[in-house]
Amino acid sequence: MTAPADSSPLEARVGHHYQMAGTYLVGREKVREYARAVQDYHPAHWDVAAAQALGFPDVVAPLTFTSAPGMQCNRRMFEEIVVGYDTYLQTEEVFEQHRPIVAGDELVIDVELTSVRRTAGRDFITVTNTFTDGDGERVHTLHTTVVGVTADDIDAGVKVAVQKAMMHDMNILDIPGTDAEYEKDVRPEGEIRISDGGLTRTPGTVSFDDLKVGDEIPVHHTRLSRGDLVNYAGVAGDANPIHWDEDIAKLAGLPDVIAHGMLTMGLGAGFVSAWSGDPGAVTRYSIRLSQPAIVSAKEGADIEYSGRIKSLDPETRSGVVLVGAKSAGRKIFGLASVHVRFR
Repeated sequence: MTAPADSSPLEARVGHHYQMAGTYLVGREKVREYARAVQDYHPAHWDVAAAQALGFPDVVAPLTFTSAPGMQCNRRMFEEIVVGYDTYLQTEEVFEQHRPIVAGDELVIDVELTSVRRTAGRDFITVTNTFTDGDGERVHTLHTTVVGVTADDIDAGVKVAVQKAMMHDMNILDIPGTDAEYEKDVRPEGEIRISDGGLTRTPGTVSFDDLKVGDEIPVHHTRLSRGDLVNYAGVAGDANPIHWDEDIAKLAGLPDVIAHGMLTMGLGAGFVSAWSGDPGAVTRYSIRLSQPAIVSAKEGADIEYSGRIKSLDPETRSGVVLVGAKSAGRKIFGLASVHVRFR
C-alpha cells in the first residue's frame, strides 16, 4: 500500500528507538569547554563554590550542553533509520530541563523518532533525546526538528567540495543509509521517572515580586568571529563546513559563512541566565530558527539579544520570557521562549 501524497513513507518509522552504547560522563572541563564555546561566563558553569552557593553539588552544564552528546547519538538515526535524504536543515529546538545537569552526572541517552510531518512537499522530522541519570530519573529532554533535503536541492559541486573538506570520520552529504531489511525497535515498556529537581530547589533568580508583564531585559550584543565558529564546531561536533569555509558556503547558495544555529541558541540561553542569575531556573527553552547569522572573515558578526516578560504565574512564581535575536538587522530567531522560575 502506497502512502498518500500528503504523507511521508517515514511515518511508519515514528516511534523507532535505540539507546546510546554505554553512558555519557559529564566532566567539569567539558562543561567549562562548552560554556566558553557559547560565551557563557555565569560563575556556576566555572566555579564549584559558585555553583554550590546556588545549591548545586558541582559546576552546572549550560542549558544547551545536551546538544553536543545528542548530536553524537543522533548520527545513527540519520544514517540508518531516517533515510532517503542527502542532508538535513535544522529548524527548531526544544530543551526541557527537568533538573540541571552537573559535573559528575553519568547519563544514559535514549534516541527516538517522535514525529514526521509533511508540509508543502517537505518532511519535518523530530528526533527526541532523553537523558537519564544514575538514579533512573530523566533529567533532560531534547527535541530536534530538521527538514530533509534531497539531491535535487543540492548542487553537485557542493557534494564534491564538502567531501574533500570534511574531517575523516564525518559524512553529511550522500548519507549512505543501509541496505539491511528494516526492523522497527520501540522503547521498552516501563516506568518513566522524571526528576523534579528543577522545581523543588529554591532558584537563585530575581524576586518574582519585583517583576511585571512587559518588563524588558536589557539588550546585549555578542560578537562572533570565524574563530568562534571553528571552536564551536570542534566542541559541539558539528562538522558542516558552511560554518567555516567561505567557498563551500557560497557554493551552497549562502552569501558567506554562517553561525551554527545551536551556537546562537546557546548564546541566547546565556543571555537569559545572566539576567535571571540562575541557569538552573529554566525549565523549558524553545527556539524556531528564522535566518542564519552571517559571519564574514573581516568583520565577524554582531548578534543583538533582547527579551521581554510575556507572562507571569503567581501560583508557581514562574514566567515566560520571549527572546529576540538579530544580526545585521535580520531576525535569526523566528520565535524563542524561555520558561523561568523566580525566587
